[in-house]
Amino acid sequence: MLMNGLKYIIPCQNRLSRQSKRNKSIEDTYDTISAKVKKCLGDNQTSIKDERANKAFSELKQLISDLYEKPLSRTLLRRARRQHKQIKYLQTFLSNRPDIIICQIDKSSGFYIGDATTIELKAYEYMSTTKACKEIVNGHCPLADNLRSVQTLLQHLLQQKAITKELYDKLYPKMDKLELAHFHGLPKVHKVGIPLRPIIAGIHAPATLTSKFLNNLLAPIYLKVARETTFIHSIDVIKQLETYVDNGYFKSTTRFITADVKNLYTMIPRQGALETLIRFLLKHSNNRKIGTLYIDTILRMARLILDTNCFAYKNNYYQQIHGGAMGSAFTQVLANIYMLEWEQDLIQHQLEHGEIYGRYIDDIFMTTNQSLDDIRIVLEKAKHKDINIEIECTIASTVNYLDVITTNEEGQLKTTVYHKPTAEPYYLPYRSDHPHKYHRNIPYSALTRAARLCSNVHDFNLERLRIEMSLLLGQYPLKMITNEFLRFFQMNKAMPIFQQLNQQAYQELHQQLLNRTTQKETKSNDRMKDPVKYSAILHKKPWDRNKIFLRYLYESGPLATFPKEFNSWWKKYYLFQGSHLRHIKLQLIPKTNSTLARSLIHKKPPRTMLRLSEEPNN
Repeated sequence: MLMNGLKYIIPCQNRLSRQSKRNKSIEDTYDTISAKVKKCLGDNQTSIKDERANKAFSELKQLISDLYEKPLSRTLLRRARRQHKQIKYLQTFLSNRPDIIICQIDKSSGFYIGDATTIELKAYEYMSTTKACKEIVNGHCPLADNLRSVQTLLQHLLQQKAITKELYDKLYPKMDKLELAHFHGLPKVHKVGIPLRPIIAGIHAPATLTSKFLNNLLAPIYLKVARETTFIHSIDVIKQLETYVDNGYFKSTTRFITADVKNLYTMIPRQGALETLIRFLLKHSNNRKIGTLYIDTILRMARLILDTNCFAYKNNYYQQIHGGAMGSAFTQVLANIYMLEWEQDLIQHQLEHGEIYGRYIDDIFMTTNQSLDDIRIVLEKAKHKDINIEIECTIASTVNYLDVITTNEEGQLKTTVYHKPTAEPYYLPYRSDHPHKYHRNIPYSALTRAARLCSNVHDFNLERLRIEMSLLLGQYPLKMITNEFLRFFQMNKAMPIFQQLNQQAYQELHQQLLNRTTQKETKSNDRMKDPVKYSAILHKKPWDRNKIFLRYLYESGPLATFPKEFNSWWKKYYLFQGSHLRHIKLQLIPKTNSTLARSLIHKKPPRTMLRLSEEPNN
């Protein structure tokens, strides 16, 4: 079962639940969907109380109930019961063995199973080594104090008219979900000694909404300022390298440099980072404002986020006193802004020598044609520039960076897909209880990624074979894999590569896909139109009355047919001849049941440690 990975979903979880739970699911599903449909009808001047509406919504409720209660096929029911029992057995086993821990592997879709005491010692070792946290020795839960700090600041900013009532409501903590952050670690099995990546999970912490807001406000500005030296994915690396080759800078003497910034989020100095943020905002603001917010307001929010970085681990409470929390949205943009100032000397050096400099959060990539002695002097100077920034460098003609292997083969650039030695070939198993459109997209997406990253047709073919074998291990039907591969080559007009390994045709495909704008780049470009004067996060998106977004529970069996049944219902009652609702666009969005990770991994301390004993008044 565990071989299926973190994202695997066992089938028909709702069907095997108690009748009372199913009844509640039916009621909740109907209430949610009918409310959205009725709102859309009301916005488009259509009655929701006439005879047609009464009959329509009565039938909709019966339709939903029938789909939830309709019997499963014998084969599906057997498989669902078998896997349900396996999960229950694993849950019982793990609850009876507190000495065993099961958690997610860092940067992987697999499970780590090991000795709980060992992981606990590694967590304490990390805290001791970085000195980023201090224990709250009085044992008092800091949640109430943190909440009070957030409420006080937001109320003060509202009274001073520094923020609008709309923004105040957006940032105010959700009291029904309020929870202190908690610590857990992700084992880095690809590194010697299996260190932990520390995660402070505070999705419902008091300052989380403020943290997300500041990230959404500042990240577009940072990207606009530093886009040329910031990698947002591996494709950026390939593009810069191929431009570097085209400009004649790539030689047989060219070496690659990778550098990893150690414990970036926790090692940036708090006061130093805030001072860097001030300089960044003063330089890039418009009359000391970002959108409608003054710099002083932004800094107050930033200090609040850092001052309320508290969490629970085991039976103790801690406060982070150095850096930012790994897991806080604001920490990433603050670290990026701090690094932007630190890296200016290296950027200038690379520009003067016509070389590449780029960074993805804490991973740096550079090219050089200087002698080893000369470039080491430059790197040593960078290492001693700031005692808080510790970098580990590698200089070679072949390096691994992000998920690309970059090689200089006697003056010829070669790039291929990098797979960590400890990572097993993995794609979402075909029998996982996800909508099948997800599975169908996986072979196509995997080939697209391979064609973008591999510079040589033979490397691409080897990657294609690896993808095919991995999909077969995931129980994907061979016919489906073949059809999706064929669709990839047909859609991209690259059949000569499918029929025979044609390097010229492959090079055209490689360039075509490499230069195609990705969805992530499109979103990034949209955010960067003018993020200082017009910040998207400060403007409410206009309501489109011509669209209905409906979320529904997907699981194998009768419920899988809900989109088809709902569309039939909609056409029957609201798309009749002459209907003025024919312009309405329906978008049905599936939500899935619990994954293996959610069913088996328990990272939180007891709720009594994380929640308020009594909710304070708003």
